Amino acid sequence: MMDYIAGKIAELTPTRVVIDNHGIGYAVEVSLQTYSALEGKGDAVIYIQSQVNQREGTTVDYGFASREERELFRLITGVSGMGAASARMILSSLTTDELRDAILSENIHVLKSVKGIGLKSAQRMVLELKDKIVKGGGAVSGQAFAGSSGETVDEATSALQMLGFNKANVQKAIQAILKAKPDASVEQIIKSALQML
Repeated sequence: MMDYIAGKIAELTPTRVVIDNHGIGYAVEVSLQTYSALEGKGDAVIYIQSQVNQREGTTVDYGFASREERELFRLITGVSGMGAASARMILSSLTTDELRDAILSENIHVLKSVKGIGLKSAQRMVLELKDKIVKGGGAVSGQAFAGSSGETVDEATSALQMLGFNKANVQKAIQAILKAKPDASVEQIIKSALQML
């Protein structure tokens, strides 16, 4: 599975980017958010998420200018009834911060303002994603933390919870630690978190 592509931007439109990597052009679908981030740049690193269209049996690669946007895309497509097209529409209409704030504050009106998102879909997003998103930093799952594996984050989280710390506080502490040191080991995360909690 491809994680990212780095290279020259050969073509850029509001819905698609072609990255030239050693003479091979990789075309990926993008959101307006990613398009804005890439506009005017010569080179780019694009984080990839492949989605399989069950009906047609085809695979579409979606590209993101940041890991955080890709993680939000993954979270949205994990909500029942939400597909890749809806996720891309949401990420084209709202910035990652606006989306995170809308979910955390249960602002259904902001979510409903996105074309194709009705009341039930907006409510489902809030219900299914609120606990997975930490204020000011994307998702709770390990993939949201740049440089660290999900296993490392999960291990550190469960160890700190076993020591009696509140899950929300643990996640905030881990996020702060990984922002300062993205490649921290489980031991380093736990030691630093114990000083903060």
